[in-house]
Amino acid sequence: MEDHNVSPFNALPPVVVALAVVIFGLELMFQAATAGFLGGQGGVGWRLAAMEDFAVLDQVWTWMVTNGIYPAEQLLRFVTYPLIHGSFVHAAFVVVFILALGKMVAEVYSTLAFLAVFWVSAVAGALGFVLIMDSPFPLVGGYPGVYGLIGAFTFLMWMRAEAQGSGQMRAFGLIGALLAIQLLFALINGEFGTVVADFTGFVTGLLLSFVVSPGGWARLLTRMRQR
Repeated sequence: MEDHNVSPFNALPPVVVALAVVIFGLELMFQAATAGFLGGQGGVGWRLAAMEDFAVLDQVWTWMVTNGIYPAEQLLRFVTYPLIHGSFVHAAFVVVFILALGKMVAEVYSTLAFLAVFWVSAVAGALGFVLIMDSPFPLVGGYPGVYGLIGAFTFLMWMRAEAQGSGQMRAFGLIGALLAIQLLFALINGEFGTVVADFTGFVTGLLLSFVVSPGGWARLLTRMRQR
């Protein structure tokens, strides 16, 4: 008989739930502050202040490169920006993707591998953002890390297709559709910075999977010997 009292979160790996809770919890804090329930009158500016302190900003990167100074508090932006979002909808979509893709990836990858895919992809996405683009807009939100998870998911689908002897290019259907949608919105809005960050995150997650997936390093060495 089915136990209707079982929490739906029991089916999700703890690391996925924890990441989603942290991101959504911060967003709820910003919502409460904006509504006046936290921080008094100053709470209205909490989100903007968080963006100023933790978002990836091209002008900050340019200042660091120009002066040859890389303060730790400024480099920390590359790690913290995925936790800050521009709106409730922005955060909600990121959390949905983390729960959906994270479940499929974290059930195969170890906890450390899952976190590495998400955060290394986020850092790589931010580097792509500041090195390739000259955007006046801040980079915030977990999408580059999410696209890293899409890269890991694509890797799993690619390996499955190889084992089954079916078309491996189908594994890239999801990223192809998402990037097409993003490019359309980028053309409308005239801002391609997030597209670069997300695509860089995807490539990083895909390549990293060759190393951090179960048996990935051995599989990579085998492929290299076959060439």
